[in-house]
Amino acid sequence: MKHAGKAQAAALKIIFFSLGAVLLLLLVGFLASKFGGFILGLSGLLAVLWLLFAIFTFNFFRDPDATVPPGKKLVLAPAHGTVDLIDETEELEFMGGKCRRISIFLNVFDVHVQKAPLSGKMVFHKHRDGQYLSATRSDCAEFNENVLIGFIPAEAPEQKLGVRLIAGLIARRINVWAAAGETVAAGERISLVQFGSRGNVYLPMSATIKVKLGDKMVGGESILATLN
Repeated sequence: MKHAGKAQAAALKIIFFSLGAVLLLLLVGFLASKFGGFILGLSGLLAVLWLLFAIFTFNFFRDPDATVPPGKKLVLAPAHGTVDLIDETEELEFMGGKCRRISIFLNVFDVHVQKAPLSGKMVFHKHRDGQYLSATRSDCAEFNENVLIGFIPAEAPEQKLGVRLIAGLIARRINVWAAAGETVAAGERISLVQFGSRGNVYLPMSATIKVKLGDKMVGGESILATLN
């Protein structure tokens, strides 16, 4: 599948960098052993801490394939996480006005590879710098760094759908793999947000919401709404 393996590549990059840092510290500890055993005694602890960090990183960057459910005009959850906001809002940059919004909070234990919510064309991509407030705040999109992605649904080309990926207190990197002008399939990998974040989905007012607050989402599989 398109973009498969990119999350694991990002994980390996972080792990190898951290391994180099640990090895450097161990070398310093070995050289310092002539002046005292305390630093050398930390070498075992450092090795254990690095191993735990490597396990956490591999788990964080896991990237399961999505099993896309059958159906017409479905809007799928773009991210794993918990629905903690369902409302109506004004989104002027892409939706052009009033729309429905579903917000999904991703904690550090959720899968952080995002999936296309429907089949269609990605026609909009805008990055905005900002702060790094906690993503547990449902209003963090107003202040935090974020990326807004816009889609034209293949089954409803007269409508629009937006996804805003929001950085958080820990998540400070948003990597969008799909590009504006690219055609995507529902459940296809489109991006990666590293270490805890939030995703807002903007729907037409005519859409029918299929989730409620507190529902757990599986990216590319859970049905958020249907287009009418």
